[in-house]
Amino acid sequence: MSHFTLEQLSKQGIAGKWREGNGSNEMSNINPFNQEIIATMTSASKDDLDQAFESAHNVQKEWEAVNPYERRDLLLEAAKVVEEHHDEITELIIEELGGTKLKAGFEIGLVTNIIKEASTYPLRITGEILPSPVDGKENRVYQEPVGVVGVISPFNFPFYLSMKSVATAIGAGNGVVIKPHEDTPVTGGTLLVKIFELAGLPKGLVNSVVTEISEIGDRFVEHPLNKVVSFTGSTVVGKKIGEVAGRNLKKASLELGGNSALIVLEDADIDYAVSAAVFSRFTHQGQICMSANRVLVHEDIKDEFLNKYKAKVESLKAGDPREEDTIIGPLINKRQVETLEQTIEESIDEGAFPLIRGEVQGNVVTPTILTEVTPDMAAAKKEMFGPAVAVTTFKSDEEVIEIVNASDFGLSGAVHTSNIERGAELGKRIETGMIHVNDGTINDEPIVAFGGEKMSGVGRLNGNESLESFTTKKWISIQHKKRQFPYS
Repeated sequence: MSHFTLEQLSKQGIAGKWREGNGSNEMSNINPFNQEIIATMTSASKDDLDQAFESAHNVQKEWEAVNPYERRDLLLEAAKVVEEHHDEITELIIEELGGTKLKAGFEIGLVTNIIKEASTYPLRITGEILPSPVDGKENRVYQEPVGVVGVISPFNFPFYLSMKSVATAIGAGNGVVIKPHEDTPVTGGTLLVKIFELAGLPKGLVNSVVTEISEIGDRFVEHPLNKVVSFTGSTVVGKKIGEVAGRNLKKASLELGGNSALIVLEDADIDYAVSAAVFSRFTHQGQICMSANRVLVHEDIKDEFLNKYKAKVESLKAGDPREEDTIIGPLINKRQVETLEQTIEESIDEGAFPLIRGEVQGNVVTPTILTEVTPDMAAAKKEMFGPAVAVTTFKSDEEVIEIVNASDFGLSGAVHTSNIERGAELGKRIETGMIHVNDGTINDEPIVAFGGEKMSGVGRLNGNESLESFTTKKWISIQHKKRQFPYS
Protein backbone atom coordinates (compact mmCIF):
# COMPACT_ATOMS: atom_id res chain seq x y z
CA MET A 1 0.00 0.00 0.00
CA SER A 2 1.26 3.46 -0.88
CA HIS A 3 2.25 5.83 1.90
CA PHE A 4 1.87 8.81 -0.40
CA THR A 5 -1.82 9.38 -0.98
CA LEU A 6 -3.66 12.63 -0.34
CA GLU A 7 -5.98 10.84 2.07
CA GLN A 8 -3.14 9.51 4.20
CA LEU A 9 -1.17 12.74 4.19
CA SER A 10 -4.08 15.08 4.92
CA LYS A 11 -3.50 14.95 8.66
CA GLN A 12 -1.41 16.93 11.11
CA GLY A 13 2.02 15.33 11.53
CA ILE A 14 2.77 16.33 15.12
CA ALA A 15 4.91 14.64 17.78
CA GLY A 16 5.24 11.42 15.80
CA LYS A 17 1.49 10.97 15.32
CA TRP A 18 -0.96 11.53 12.47
CA ARG A 19 -4.15 13.18 13.65
CA GLU A 20 -6.64 15.95 13.10
CA GLY A 21 -5.90 19.44 14.33
CA ASN A 22 -7.73 21.03 17.23
CA GLY A 23 -8.34 24.35 15.51
CA SER A 24 -11.66 25.88 14.54
CA ASN A 25 -11.21 26.02 10.74
CA GLU A 26 -11.97 23.33 8.19
CA MET A 27 -9.31 23.72 5.50
CA SER A 28 -10.01 22.61 1.93
CA ASN A 29 -7.21 21.45 -0.34
CA ILE A 30 -8.29 22.47 -3.85
CA ASN A 31 -6.96 21.23 -7.18
CA PRO A 32 -6.05 24.47 -9.00
CA PHE A 33 -6.83 23.10 -12.46
CA ASN A 34 -10.40 21.85 -11.99
CA GLN A 35 -11.08 23.60 -8.64
CA GLU A 36 -12.27 20.34 -7.07
CA ILE A 37 -11.75 19.74 -3.35
CA ILE A 38 -9.22 16.92 -3.15
CA ALA A 39 -8.91 16.74 0.64
CA THR A 40 -9.93 18.50 3.83
CA MET A 41 -8.34 18.79 7.23
CA THR A 42 -8.97 20.61 10.48
CA SER A 43 -6.48 23.38 11.15
CA ALA A 44 -3.89 23.21 13.91
CA SER A 45 -4.48 25.26 17.05
CA LYS A 46 -1.98 27.14 19.19
CA ASP A 47 -1.89 24.12 21.48
CA ASP A 48 -1.06 21.88 18.50
CA LEU A 49 1.69 24.30 17.55
CA ASP A 50 3.12 24.16 21.07
CA GLN A 51 3.12 20.35 20.95
CA ALA A 52 4.97 20.42 17.62
CA PHE A 53 7.71 22.69 18.93
CA GLU A 54 8.01 20.74 22.19
CA SER A 55 8.37 17.51 20.24
CA ALA A 56 11.00 18.97 17.92
CA HIS A 57 12.86 20.35 20.94
CA ASN A 58 12.79 17.10 22.92
CA VAL A 59 13.58 14.73 20.06
CA GLN A 60 16.37 17.02 18.85
CA LYS A 61 18.42 16.02 21.90
CA GLU A 62 18.03 12.39 20.88
CA TRP A 63 18.93 13.18 17.27
CA GLU A 64 22.02 15.19 18.20
CA ALA A 65 23.31 12.21 20.19
CA VAL A 66 23.11 9.86 17.20
CA ASN A 67 26.51 9.03 15.71
CA PRO A 68 27.25 11.48 12.86
CA TYR A 69 27.87 8.64 10.41
CA GLU A 70 24.48 7.16 11.24
CA ARG A 71 22.81 10.55 10.80
CA ARG A 72 24.47 10.79 7.39
CA ASP A 73 23.16 7.37 6.40
CA LEU A 74 19.62 8.16 7.55
CA LEU A 75 19.55 11.30 5.43
CA LEU A 76 20.80 9.33 2.44
CA GLU A 77 17.98 6.89 3.11
CA ALA A 78 15.54 9.82 2.94
CA ALA A 79 16.88 10.71 -0.51
CA LYS A 80 16.38 7.07 -1.51
CA VAL A 81 12.77 7.18 -0.30
CA VAL A 82 12.13 10.19 -2.54
CA GLU A 83 13.72 8.49 -5.55
CA GLU A 84 11.78 5.27 -5.01
CA HIS A 85 8.46 7.12 -4.80
CA HIS A 86 9.11 9.52 -7.69
CA ASP A 87 5.90 8.68 -9.54
CA GLU A 88 3.66 9.01 -6.47
CA ILE A 89 5.20 12.33 -5.51
CA THR A 90 4.77 13.52 -9.10
CA GLU A 91 1.04 12.79 -8.81
CA LEU A 92 0.83 14.83 -5.61
CA ILE A 93 2.57 17.81 -7.23
CA ILE A 94 0.22 17.68 -10.23
CA GLU A 95 -2.90 17.27 -8.08
CA GLU A 96 -2.18 19.77 -5.33
CA LEU A 97 -0.41 22.65 -7.08
CA GLY A 98 -1.05 22.15 -10.78
CA GLY A 99 2.55 21.44 -11.65
CA THR A 100 3.21 19.73 -14.96
CA LYS A 101 5.08 16.42 -15.11
CA LEU A 102 8.10 18.33 -16.40
CA LYS A 103 7.97 20.66 -13.42
CA ALA A 104 7.46 17.80 -10.96
CA GLY A 105 10.53 15.97 -12.26
CA PHE A 106 12.58 19.16 -11.99
CA GLU A 107 11.41 19.77 -8.42
CA ILE A 108 12.01 16.19 -7.27
CA GLY A 109 15.54 16.34 -8.68
CA LEU A 110 16.23 19.48 -6.65
CA VAL A 111 14.90 17.76 -3.54
CA THR A 112 17.10 14.69 -3.82
CA ASN A 113 20.16 16.86 -4.42
CA ILE A 114 19.57 19.04 -1.36
CA ILE A 115 18.97 16.01 0.88
CA LYS A 116 22.22 14.47 -0.33
CA GLU A 117 24.01 17.75 0.38
CA ALA A 118 22.46 17.85 3.87
CA SER A 119 23.71 14.31 4.49
CA THR A 120 27.28 15.67 4.43
CA TYR A 121 26.61 18.12 7.27
CA PRO A 122 27.01 15.69 10.20
CA LEU A 123 30.62 15.11 9.13
CA ARG A 124 31.30 18.78 8.37
CA ILE A 125 30.41 20.22 11.76
CA THR A 126 33.78 20.87 13.33
CA GLY A 127 35.34 22.94 16.08
CA GLU A 128 38.46 25.04 16.42
CA ILE A 129 41.21 25.50 18.97
CA LEU A 130 42.40 29.10 18.84
CA PRO A 131 45.39 30.82 20.46
CA SER A 132 44.97 33.33 23.25
CA PRO A 133 46.89 36.42 24.38
CA VAL A 134 46.49 35.09 27.93
CA ASP A 135 49.23 32.69 29.05
CA GLY A 136 48.08 29.12 29.62
CA LYS A 137 44.63 29.59 28.04
CA GLU A 138 43.13 27.19 25.51
CA ASN A 139 40.21 28.50 23.43
CA ARG A 140 37.80 25.92 22.07
CA VAL A 141 35.08 27.01 19.64
CA TYR A 142 32.29 24.49 19.13
CA GLN A 143 29.78 24.50 16.28
CA GLU A 144 26.41 23.32 17.55
CA PRO A 145 22.84 23.01 16.24
CA VAL A 146 20.57 25.90 17.20
CA GLY A 147 17.93 23.47 18.51
CA VAL A 148 14.69 23.92 16.56
CA VAL A 149 14.23 25.57 13.16
CA GLY A 150 10.82 26.88 12.10
CA VAL A 151 10.22 26.62 8.34
CA ILE A 152 7.47 28.56 6.55
CA SER A 153 7.16 27.54 2.90
CA PRO A 154 5.34 28.91 -0.19
CA PHE A 155 2.94 27.35 -2.70
CA ASN A 156 4.97 27.47 -5.91
CA PHE A 157 7.76 24.93 -5.28
CA PRO A 158 6.55 23.70 -1.89
CA PHE A 159 8.29 20.31 -1.86
CA TYR A 160 11.70 21.75 -2.66
CA LEU A 161 11.46 25.07 -0.87
CA SER A 162 10.40 23.30 2.32
CA MET A 163 13.04 20.58 1.96
CA LYS A 164 15.73 23.15 1.23
CA SER A 165 15.53 24.32 4.85
CA VAL A 166 14.18 21.17 6.50
CA ALA A 167 16.84 18.72 5.27
CA THR A 168 19.73 21.09 5.96
CA ALA A 169 18.39 21.98 9.41
CA ILE A 170 18.16 18.27 10.22
CA GLY A 171 21.61 17.66 8.76
CA ALA A 172 22.96 20.33 11.09
CA GLY A 173 21.46 18.43 14.06
CA ASN A 174 18.21 20.32 14.62
CA GLY A 175 14.56 19.50 15.06
CA VAL A 176 12.06 21.12 12.71
CA VAL A 177 8.52 22.47 12.65
CA ILE A 178 7.09 23.23 9.20
CA LYS A 179 4.19 25.55 8.49
CA PRO A 180 3.34 24.92 4.83
CA HIS A 181 1.29 27.31 2.74
CA GLU A 182 -2.43 26.63 3.17
CA ASP A 183 -2.76 25.87 -0.57
CA THR A 184 -0.05 23.17 -0.47
CA PRO A 185 -0.28 21.48 2.95
CA VAL A 186 0.81 18.07 1.69
CA THR A 187 3.67 18.73 -0.75
CA GLY A 188 4.98 21.54 1.45
CA GLY A 189 4.49 19.87 4.82
CA THR A 190 3.10 16.46 5.64
CA LEU A 191 4.85 14.74 2.74
CA LEU A 192 8.21 15.68 4.26
CA VAL A 193 7.23 14.32 7.66
CA LYS A 194 6.32 10.99 6.04
CA ILE A 195 9.57 10.81 4.04
CA PHE A 196 11.75 11.22 7.13
CA GLU A 197 9.54 8.84 9.09
CA LEU A 198 10.00 6.12 6.43
CA ALA A 199 13.73 6.82 6.31
CA GLY A 200 14.00 5.90 9.98
CA LEU A 201 14.66 9.26 11.63
CA PRO A 202 13.26 9.62 15.17
CA LYS A 203 9.51 10.27 15.12
CA GLY A 204 8.62 13.77 16.21
CA LEU A 205 11.91 15.27 15.00
CA VAL A 206 10.10 16.73 11.98
CA ASN A 207 6.61 18.15 12.52
CA SER A 208 4.10 19.81 10.22
CA VAL A 209 1.37 22.18 11.40
CA VAL A 210 -1.23 22.99 8.78
CA THR A 211 -3.01 26.09 9.95
CA GLU A 212 -3.92 29.71 9.26
CA ILE A 213 -2.86 33.00 10.78
CA SER A 214 -6.41 33.44 12.11
CA GLU A 215 -5.68 30.42 14.35
CA ILE A 216 -2.14 31.09 15.56
CA GLY A 217 -1.38 34.78 14.90
CA ASP A 218 2.37 35.41 15.27
CA ARG A 219 2.85 32.44 17.61
CA PHE A 220 4.90 30.41 15.09
CA VAL A 221 7.59 33.07 14.80
CA GLU A 222 7.39 34.16 18.43
CA HIS A 223 7.50 30.67 19.94
CA PRO A 224 10.35 30.51 22.47
CA LEU A 225 11.54 27.14 21.15
CA ASN A 226 11.77 28.43 17.58
CA LYS A 227 15.40 29.53 17.37
CA VAL A 228 15.71 30.30 13.65
CA VAL A 229 12.90 31.20 11.25
CA SER A 230 13.38 30.20 7.62
CA PHE A 231 10.75 31.82 5.40
CA THR A 232 10.27 31.66 1.64
CA GLY A 233 7.47 33.73 0.17
CA SER A 234 6.31 37.22 -0.66
CA THR A 235 8.16 40.36 0.34
CA VAL A 236 5.07 41.74 2.10
CA VAL A 237 4.81 38.71 4.40
CA GLY A 238 8.60 38.49 4.74
CA LYS A 239 8.76 42.02 6.09
CA LYS A 240 6.21 41.12 8.74
CA ILE A 241 8.10 37.96 9.72
CA GLY A 242 11.38 39.86 9.86
CA GLU A 243 9.79 42.48 12.09
CA VAL A 244 8.37 39.89 14.51
CA ALA A 245 11.62 37.90 14.53
CA GLY A 246 13.66 41.04 15.20
CA ARG A 247 11.40 42.08 18.04
CA ASN A 248 12.01 38.64 19.59
CA LEU A 249 15.76 38.68 18.81
CA LYS A 250 15.52 35.66 16.53
CA LYS A 251 17.61 34.98 13.46
CA ALA A 252 15.51 35.01 10.28
CA SER A 253 16.45 33.75 6.84
CA LEU A 254 14.14 35.47 4.34
CA GLU A 255 13.96 34.32 0.71
CA LEU A 256 11.50 36.77 -0.84
CA GLY A 257 10.12 38.06 -4.13
CA GLY A 258 11.91 38.81 -7.35
CA ASN A 259 11.70 40.90 -10.49
CA SER A 260 14.56 39.32 -12.36
CA ALA A 261 15.85 40.65 -15.65
CA LEU A 262 17.19 38.64 -18.57
CA ILE A 263 19.43 40.88 -20.69
CA VAL A 264 20.13 40.17 -24.36
CA LEU A 265 23.09 42.15 -25.69
CA GLU A 266 23.54 42.91 -29.40
CA ASP A 267 26.23 40.23 -29.77
CA ALA A 268 24.16 37.42 -28.23
CA ASP A 269 23.22 34.11 -29.88
CA ILE A 270 19.61 35.14 -30.48
CA ASP A 271 18.12 31.66 -30.90
CA TYR A 272 19.78 30.48 -27.69
CA ALA A 273 18.74 33.65 -25.83
CA VAL A 274 15.14 33.13 -26.95
CA SER A 275 15.14 29.58 -25.55
CA ALA A 276 16.63 30.77 -22.25
CA ALA A 277 14.14 33.63 -22.02
CA VAL A 278 11.14 31.36 -22.65
CA PHE A 279 12.34 28.81 -20.07
CA SER A 280 13.10 31.58 -17.57
CA ARG A 281 9.62 33.11 -17.78
CA PHE A 282 7.15 30.31 -18.46
CA THR A 283 8.42 27.37 -16.40
CA HIS A 284 5.68 26.48 -13.89
CA GLN A 285 3.61 29.20 -15.58
CA GLY A 286 5.89 31.91 -14.22
CA GLN A 287 5.28 31.07 -10.55
CA ILE A 288 8.95 31.09 -9.58
CA CYS A 289 10.68 33.87 -7.65
CA MET A 290 13.66 33.67 -10.04
CA SER A 291 11.53 33.94 -13.19
CA ALA A 292 12.53 36.51 -15.80
CA ASN A 293 9.77 39.03 -15.20
CA ARG A 294 11.64 41.48 -17.44
CA VAL A 295 13.41 40.78 -20.73
CA LEU A 296 15.69 43.60 -21.86
CA VAL A 297 16.77 43.45 -25.49
CA HIS A 298 19.31 45.64 -27.30
CA GLU A 299 17.49 47.80 -29.85
CA ASP A 300 19.70 46.55 -32.73
CA ILE A 301 18.31 43.00 -32.43
CA LYS A 302 14.84 43.79 -31.08
CA ASP A 303 12.83 42.81 -34.17
CA GLU A 304 14.57 39.48 -34.76
CA PHE A 305 14.43 38.57 -31.08
CA LEU A 306 10.75 39.46 -30.67
CA ASN A 307 9.68 37.58 -33.81
CA LYS A 308 11.39 34.41 -32.61
CA TYR A 309 10.34 34.89 -29.00
CA LYS A 310 6.69 35.40 -29.97
CA ALA A 311 6.69 32.28 -32.15
CA LYS A 312 8.23 30.17 -29.39
CA VAL A 313 5.82 31.42 -26.73
CA GLU A 314 2.81 30.84 -28.99
CA SER A 315 3.89 27.20 -29.37
CA LEU A 316 3.64 26.51 -25.62
CA LYS A 317 0.68 24.30 -24.77
CA ALA A 318 -1.45 25.53 -21.87
CA GLY A 319 -4.04 23.45 -20.05
CA ASP A 320 -4.28 20.22 -18.08
CA PRO A 321 -1.01 19.58 -16.23
CA ARG A 322 -1.61 15.82 -16.46
CA GLU A 323 -1.05 15.87 -20.21
CA GLU A 324 2.55 15.06 -21.11
CA ASP A 325 3.09 17.99 -23.48
CA THR A 326 1.53 20.69 -21.28
CA ILE A 327 4.01 23.42 -20.41
CA ILE A 328 1.68 25.98 -18.82
CA GLY A 329 -0.71 24.66 -16.20
CA PRO A 330 -2.95 26.58 -13.81
CA LEU A 331 -2.04 29.32 -11.39
CA ILE A 332 -2.53 28.24 -7.80
CA ASN A 333 -5.83 30.09 -7.20
CA LYS A 334 -8.24 32.69 -8.52
CA ARG A 335 -6.68 35.45 -6.44
CA GLN A 336 -3.37 35.03 -8.25
CA VAL A 337 -5.16 35.09 -11.61
CA GLU A 338 -6.94 38.32 -10.75
CA THR A 339 -3.75 39.99 -9.48
CA LEU A 340 -1.90 39.09 -12.68
CA GLU A 341 -4.71 40.32 -14.90
CA GLN A 342 -4.89 43.59 -12.98
CA THR A 343 -1.16 44.25 -13.49
CA ILE A 344 -1.37 43.45 -17.20
CA GLU A 345 -4.34 45.75 -17.75
CA GLU A 346 -2.73 48.51 -15.71
CA SER A 347 0.41 48.27 -17.86
CA ILE A 348 -1.55 48.38 -21.10
CA ASP A 349 -3.36 51.47 -19.84
CA GLU A 350 0.07 52.98 -19.14
CA GLY A 351 1.16 52.42 -22.75
CA ALA A 352 2.56 48.89 -22.93
CA PHE A 353 1.80 47.06 -26.19
CA PRO A 354 0.35 43.52 -25.94
CA LEU A 355 2.31 41.61 -28.58
CA ILE A 356 0.39 38.60 -27.27
CA ARG A 357 -2.57 39.01 -24.90
CA GLY A 358 -3.31 35.94 -22.84
CA GLU A 359 -6.73 34.48 -22.14
CA VAL A 360 -8.14 33.24 -18.85
CA GLN A 361 -9.74 29.80 -18.68
CA GLY A 362 -10.44 29.01 -15.04
CA ASN A 363 -7.05 29.28 -13.35
CA VAL A 364 -5.18 28.62 -16.58
CA VAL A 365 -3.82 31.82 -18.12
CA THR A 366 -2.21 31.71 -21.55
CA PRO A 367 0.94 33.82 -22.12
CA THR A 368 1.05 37.60 -22.42
CA ILE A 369 4.02 39.45 -23.94
CA LEU A 370 4.06 43.18 -23.23
CA THR A 371 6.46 45.27 -25.30
CA GLU A 372 7.41 48.96 -25.17
CA VAL A 373 7.47 48.65 -21.38
CA THR A 374 9.18 51.47 -19.51
CA PRO A 375 10.63 51.18 -15.98
CA ASP A 376 7.79 53.17 -14.43
CA MET A 377 5.04 50.81 -15.64
CA ALA A 378 3.37 48.27 -13.37
CA ALA A 379 4.69 45.29 -15.35
CA ALA A 380 8.26 46.49 -14.78
CA LYS A 381 7.86 47.40 -11.11
CA LYS A 382 5.74 44.52 -9.81
CA GLU A 383 6.51 40.83 -9.65
CA MET A 384 4.08 39.23 -12.11
CA PHE A 385 3.66 35.75 -10.64
CA GLY A 386 2.28 34.18 -13.80
CA PRO A 387 2.83 33.71 -17.56
CA ALA A 388 3.32 37.34 -18.51
CA VAL A 389 6.52 39.17 -19.41
CA ALA A 390 7.62 42.79 -19.80
CA VAL A 391 9.97 43.49 -22.72
CA THR A 392 12.07 46.66 -22.76
CA THR A 393 14.72 47.81 -25.25
CA PHE A 394 17.99 49.61 -24.49
CA LYS A 395 20.85 51.24 -26.37
CA SER A 396 23.93 50.67 -24.19
CA ASP A 397 25.37 48.72 -21.28
CA GLU A 398 25.10 51.80 -19.08
CA GLU A 399 21.42 52.22 -19.88
CA VAL A 400 20.53 48.59 -19.23
CA ILE A 401 22.32 48.60 -15.87
CA GLU A 402 20.36 51.69 -14.88
CA ILE A 403 17.06 50.10 -15.93
CA VAL A 404 17.70 46.81 -14.14
CA ASN A 405 18.90 48.46 -10.93
CA ALA A 406 15.83 50.71 -10.79
CA SER A 407 13.89 47.74 -9.41
CA ASP A 408 13.36 47.39 -5.67
CA PHE A 409 14.15 43.68 -6.06
CA GLY A 410 17.44 41.90 -6.64
CA LEU A 411 17.16 38.11 -6.66
CA SER A 412 18.38 36.61 -9.93
CA GLY A 413 19.20 37.63 -13.49
CA ALA A 414 20.91 36.63 -16.71
CA VAL A 415 23.06 38.23 -19.41
CA HIS A 416 23.40 36.87 -22.95
CA THR A 417 26.48 37.85 -24.95
CA SER A 418 29.22 36.30 -27.06
CA ASN A 419 31.77 38.11 -24.86
CA ILE A 420 31.78 36.21 -21.57
CA GLU A 421 33.90 38.73 -19.68
CA ARG A 422 31.68 41.59 -20.84
CA GLY A 423 28.74 39.66 -19.40
CA ALA A 424 30.55 38.99 -16.14
CA GLU A 425 31.57 42.63 -15.73
CA LEU A 426 28.03 43.77 -16.42
CA GLY A 427 26.79 41.21 -13.89
CA LYS A 428 29.08 42.67 -11.21
CA ARG A 429 27.35 46.03 -11.58
CA ILE A 430 23.81 44.70 -11.25
CA GLU A 431 22.36 44.81 -7.73
CA THR A 432 21.30 41.20 -7.36
CA GLY A 433 22.16 38.16 -5.32
CA MET A 434 22.66 35.92 -8.35
CA ILE A 435 23.23 36.43 -12.06
CA HIS A 436 24.04 33.97 -14.83
CA VAL A 437 25.95 34.57 -18.06
CA ASN A 438 24.50 32.77 -21.10
CA ASP A 439 21.94 30.86 -19.05
CA GLY A 440 18.44 31.27 -17.67
CA THR A 441 17.49 33.15 -14.54
CA ILE A 442 16.20 29.96 -12.86
CA ASN A 443 19.15 28.30 -11.15
CA ASP A 444 19.48 26.69 -7.74
CA GLU A 445 22.38 24.38 -6.87
CA PRO A 446 22.90 22.54 -3.58
CA ILE A 447 26.36 23.91 -2.72
CA VAL A 448 26.12 27.46 -4.10
CA ALA A 449 24.93 30.39 -1.98
CA PHE A 450 21.32 31.28 -2.83
CA GLY A 451 19.63 34.54 -1.88
CA GLY A 452 18.80 38.08 -2.87
CA GLU A 453 19.51 41.74 -2.28
CA LYS A 454 17.20 44.68 -1.53
CA MET A 455 13.55 43.58 -1.24
CA SER A 456 14.41 40.06 -2.37
CA GLY A 457 15.51 38.91 1.05
CA VAL A 458 18.05 38.63 3.82
CA GLY A 459 20.57 35.83 4.22
CA ARG A 460 21.73 32.93 2.09
CA LEU A 461 20.95 29.21 1.94
CA ASN A 462 22.57 26.06 0.44
CA GLY A 463 25.96 24.52 1.13
CA ASN A 464 28.03 26.22 3.80
CA GLU A 465 25.45 29.02 4.03
CA SER A 466 22.71 26.72 5.35
CA LEU A 467 25.15 25.03 7.69
CA GLU A 468 26.05 28.42 9.15
CA SER A 469 22.39 29.53 9.28
CA PHE A 470 21.25 26.52 11.29
CA THR A 471 24.16 26.24 13.73
CA THR A 472 25.64 28.49 16.38
CA LYS A 473 29.10 28.88 17.92
CA LYS A 474 30.03 28.32 21.54
CA TRP A 475 33.34 29.48 23.00
CA ILE A 476 34.71 27.40 25.87
CA SER A 477 38.04 28.52 27.30
CA ILE A 478 40.26 26.51 29.63
CA GLN A 479 42.82 28.18 31.85
CA HIS A 480 45.52 25.51 32.21
CA LYS A 481 47.63 27.48 34.64
CA LYS A 482 46.66 30.08 37.16
CA ARG A 483 46.12 33.51 35.74
CA GLN A 484 47.35 36.70 37.33
CA PHE A 485 44.32 38.93 37.88
CA PRO A 486 44.80 42.71 38.27
CA TYR A 487 43.42 42.54 41.83
CA SER A 488 42.28 39.80 44.18
